[in-house]
Amino acid sequence: MSTNNTLPGAESDLAARRGYHHGNLKESLLEAARRLVAERGPNGFTLAEAARLAGVSPSAPYRHFKDKEALLSELAQRGYAEFGARMRAAGQEGGLAAMGPTYLRFAREEPGYYSAMFAWRLPKEGEMDTSNSFTALVTAISRAVPDGGGRDHARLLGLQVWAMSHGVAGLERAGWPHPSSGVPTPEKVLGMAVEALIRSR
Repeated sequence: MSTNNTLPGAESDLAARRGYHHGNLKESLLEAARRLVAERGPNGFTLAEAARLAGVSPSAPYRHFKDKEALLSELAQRGYAEFGARMRAAGQEGGLAAMGPTYLRFAREEPGYYSAMFAWRLPKEGEMDTSNSFTALVTAISRAVPDGGGRDHARLLGLQVWAMSHGVAGLERAGWPHPSSGVPTPEKVLGMAVEALIRSR
């Protein structure tokens, strides 16, 4: 009976690149961690398992990361960078209305990044760069509510919108509501909540 716990197809995908580990060790480890976090969550694997999935020795990760926390920190930082780029593009192209669906789509498409960003632990001050995504959100809100009380008020609304987005994404990831329940889609629920919040201001 096999005791291999790696993701289906993941080992073969990464093994195909084993000849490049000395040059791409860091990237291979981050990709392995992203896959493992997506499957098991940030606390569901060890640094040795990430090394094994990447096809390197258990000691190899320490060339780039002092421990698993450092690996997850780098993974989260990259997640925020990708997330920020998507949110900024959504805000520029479709305004506030496009940002909620973009948020939910990122959570679905990048569970490894998303879990490392939000489910692992609260980041230390200055450790995670959330500025791109949050600034894009605040800018979109300022455009949607031009007379809504200035930048500080827009930032407060931004925090509230982000909290609602995170809540809806979390409910969907937990399997609720089920599509057969007749409840509107997560995008619809989030859109209605954001619209009501903006109207109330």
